[in-house]
Amino acid sequence: MKYTKSSLSIVDQIERLKSRGLTFNDEEKAAHTLSNISYYRLRAYTYPFQDNENVNHPFKEHISFEEILQLYYFDAKLRRLVFEALENIEVALRTQIIYHMSLAYGSHWMTEEDQFINSRFYNSNLISIKEELNRSKETFINHYKQKYNEPQLPPSWMSLEVVSMGLLSQVFSNIKPFQPKRDIQTHFGHKRDSIFKSWIHSFVGLRNICAHHGRLWNRRFTIRPTLPTNSIFHFLDNSEITNNKLYAMLSCLNYTLRCIQPDSDWLTRIKTHLVSCPLANLHHMGFPDSWESERLWEDNKHFIPIIKNNL
Repeated sequence: MKYTKSSLSIVDQIERLKSRGLTFNDEEKAAHTLSNISYYRLRAYTYPFQDNENVNHPFKEHISFEEILQLYYFDAKLRRLVFEALENIEVALRTQIIYHMSLAYGSHWMTEEDQFINSRFYNSNLISIKEELNRSKETFINHYKQKYNEPQLPPSWMSLEVVSMGLLSQVFSNIKPFQPKRDIQTHFGHKRDSIFKSWIHSFVGLRNICAHHGRLWNRRFTIRPTLPTNSIFHFLDNSEITNNKLYAMLSCLNYTLRCIQPDSDWLTRIKTHLVSCPLANLHHMGFPDSWESERLWEDNKHFIPIIKNNL
């Protein structure tokens, strides 16, 4: 099938939305908004409220442009809150990997193949580290290159500070499951390596969505975290939740952030925001009934280790 749809002026965009049943309180303001937030970007927020089996995509209920815009801004703030949590987790992950691996295996452990499970992944990751170092404009990287000629790469506490979170995730996943790796995952409240790796992988995917201003509201995630049944801290009582919706992802973020920043007010701020927009139906995002009564989503005083021994 050949694509034949033509572009629309902002005036025509408003007329088309009106013909589909969307109401406008102020068309002049709406036109200004559409000159800064594209019609197609807002389509992701109108879609659930339209009959998309019908070729004309009529709205199924009375709804205004201003309500759609409120939902859009709700999602934008949600994305900022999520990105804030991810930033803190990423910094902590870099710190823990560098600290434990360097103490155990020296400054350049990331260049030693015997520290890794899969040699092909090791070689691929090392090439990527070198490429990212060559692109880096950081002063401390340039200083190392100017002052030292051996080893070729800066130590891990420099090198791994400039690689992407995706590459950091790949390096960590390939580290052999010796004590340093167990110490790292314990710091983040995990007993099982496979669970923690799935969380990091899903956080990388989530970070990429946020970095590209993607929609979080009502999204189905293709990279999903594995939900634990035996973690160091209490996770969720309700195990009947789907792991491809936002509730599961936020629960993983909340758990991790509470491990590394127990005094953070992020939990209070995200809970307040989640209930701030009438159109943002939490059930559509995987939130079960009584989710706020889960210990994970309550006051930090309830967040204590289930088992304090054998960590």
